[in-house]
Amino acid sequence: MAGRSGLLSCVGSKKDERAGMQIQLNGRSKEVATGATVADLLVELELDSRTLAVERNLELAPRTEHAATQLAEGDRIEIVTLVGGG
Repeated sequence: MAGRSGLLSCVGSKKDERAGMQIQLNGRSKEVATGATVADLLVELELDSRTLAVERNLELAPRTEHAATQLAEGDRIEIVTLVGGG
């Protein structure tokens, strides 16, 4: 795997433990930095928190608490985009 970057090159390696932690994001494994918050995750994903809802371990994470809600190893995060229309 020399020369490859990102999640696939880190999974299952000692490097993975130092670089961050694993969460489940919409049913898929994702590596995030240790100490990352919901707000950090949304910034990394280039998502606007005003147009979505975030659930952490089956509980709604209020938008006002995104910056203070720290992610933990194994968290299950679901992000749902809000769509307007009629």
